[in-house]
Amino acid sequence: MAGQGDMLRENFTGGSKMKGRRIGFFYSIMILMLCSSIAACSGSLFRNYGRIDPDGEVAQAVEGYRVNSELRYYVSGADLYPNALMGLNKEHRLDPSTLWKEAPGMTTAKLREIVDNMKTKASLHNVFQYGFEMSDGKGRPIGIWYSVLWAPTLVRMNEDGTVRIDTPALDTYEVLERDSVMDDSSGK
Repeated sequence: MAGQGDMLRENFTGGSKMKGRRIGFFYSIMILMLCSSIAACSGSLFRNYGRIDPDGEVAQAVEGYRVNSELRYYVSGADLYPNALMGLNKEHRLDPSTLWKEAPGMTTAKLREIVDNMKTKASLHNVFQYGFEMSDGKGRPIGIWYSVLWAPTLVRMNEDGTVRIDTPALDTYEVLERDSVMDDSSGK
């Protein structure tokens, strides 16, 4: 009888171990296939998206009030204290459904006023603006971006040839003001 018990135990445990290995192998293959599918699709899903990369030279140019005649300038946010400044190469057209306000005929004086007002607003919250280079999905530069770090956006090259660059949230600085009020009320 002991021999039959050993045989049953071996069949039971050995069989379940083997079955468990097969199931584990099956799931591993399925996960590998899923990851491969996602990787394959992501290339096509994100091929039209560009990048916004930090660039110290952009910050220096903007803060030095150097106007680039190859750019069309836009602002976002309040007229007095914009949340972001963007310069898009003139060879590209901005998607008209975005909320950017064009700053036509940019001059050194106008750029100085915009940047100084942005710096004033940021200094009230002890933060700084940064410069970024915008590029298309192939890594070619298409413009500049100047804002605080947490004013993110996406660059998307549309099928119709326009560039969709969404404005940062309109409450970019109000978030800091709300946090400050909450910190004050909690006794911090």
